[in-house]
Amino acid sequence: MMIRLPARLVGRHLLDAFLDEVDCATLSISGENLIVDISCDEVESEDWDDGSGWLAALAPLRAEVLAGDLRLFYLLWLTAVQAEVFEAGRPEPMPGIGPMSASLEAFAEFFGIDSDLVQAAAERSTVAMASAMPAEAVEAIISAMTNAAKTTMLSRLFDGDPHVAAELRAKVRNGMASDASAPPIVARTVGELRARAAAIGLAREQAAAEKLVAEHKRRVKEAEKARQARLLAIARRGEGVWREVEAEIERRNAAAYDRAAGLLLDLQAVAKEQGTIEDFLRRLHAIREKHVRKERFIERLAALE
Repeated sequence: MMIRLPARLVGRHLLDAFLDEVDCATLSISGENLIVDISCDEVESEDWDDGSGWLAALAPLRAEVLAGDLRLFYLLWLTAVQAEVFEAGRPEPMPGIGPMSASLEAFAEFFGIDSDLVQAAAERSTVAMASAMPAEAVEAIISAMTNAAKTTMLSRLFDGDPHVAAELRAKVRNGMASDASAPPIVARTVGELRARAAAIGLAREQAAAEKLVAEHKRRVKEAEKARQARLLAIARRGEGVWREVEAEIERRNAAAYDRAAGLLLDLQAVAKEQGTIEDFLRRLHAIREKHVRKERFIERLAALE
């Protein structure tokens, strides 16, 4: 994945703070542009457009960077954290990346960045999202610009400069980020991020385990309810069930033997509940004697012993 960025809009020194020890990304200069080349050995080139919409999902990343959103590079920094490149005391390059945009989430998923680590990083937010910028605050920042700056931007917009809107959003974002009334946020360390990611992973595993237990209990409860309904139906049918057992046995095939044995198991359960187990055992003995030569059927009666 290669991203071309106008050098006048994105300072190289800002990107170097994220990428100086990141193996999967390189930064170079080509004319008036910065070239960010992102690669991953585990991602094949044909995966970019395999029908799952990755290209469309990742396309907005460039516009977000041009608007001053550098969280893409924080995610690249996280790949080095995941690879255990940094010491535990290394501070994060920006204190938080939440809330994640859809394109950032797609990038993290596509490049296989640990989801728990991403979630830990995204628990804090220091980025003013364009969709969340109060109109009054935006207007105040734009109004504070000099007339000369506004005229220059409007002239560039008239001339068709494609970067004017992104540059203006970056100015507004930076203006909000520099708000003196906002309390300072202390950057976390690599060790703290890893510890938080481990806690998130443990909580997720515990939640999954609890869900499995709850699902098992639900299925057991439903199975018992179905069993009770089946036994009630068996009890109501009376002698008809015994005749059905004989009919299934006479079919002389494996499926019929299974059905006959299943009916006998239900009859046994009903007999235990009704206190007529002796009568059941007597009739079961008679069936054994009658069909003793049907070895495959007799084998299926082991569960009734």
